[in-house]
Amino acid sequence: MGMKINAELPLPANLKAEYPLPKELAEIKKKRDAEIREIFEGKSDKFVVIVGPCSADNEDAVLDYLTRLRKVQEKIADKVLMIIPRIYTNKPRTTGEGYKGMLHQPDPDQAPNLLEGIIAIRRMHIRAIKETGLTSADEMLYPENRSYLDDILSYEAIGARSVENQQ
Repeated sequence: MGMKINAELPLPANLKAEYPLPKELAEIKKKRDAEIREIFEGKSDKFVVIVGPCSADNEDAVLDYLTRLRKVQEKIADKVLMIIPRIYTNKPRTTGEGYKGMLHQPDPDQAPNLLEGIIAIRRMHIRAIKETGLTSADEMLYPENRSYLDDILSYEAIGARSVENQQ
């Protein structure tokens, strides 16, 4: 398989500096991460509910959905459930053909652009925290991508169907 490098990606730290998570949103994430950790460690009686679409590739639709989820979370805040929105921005393909999601192709009508995809995902996740107070889950098909998004995600799933990259 041949590969052509169109452009090198910036270092994750440089990209995060250019598209930072504002301090007030980092505090929201820190608080939610601590609550999630307590649930996973059995220190809380709550259950995590990860819910959302198979693939998120339209920022406005995602935010509309998250706004609705936020209302549900508010109604059940005193219950034993904590909602983590599933905002998966990759679309694994068994054959490698077809639309692979926002990470690779932030605009489905344009050519793939990994850098623009990472930027679009950062912006969408940051907007989600800002507008709803909910931090989210995303799927990491490729371990290299994690370092571009680890400061904004509260839950990362390992892509189970990534046949192109078996790392």
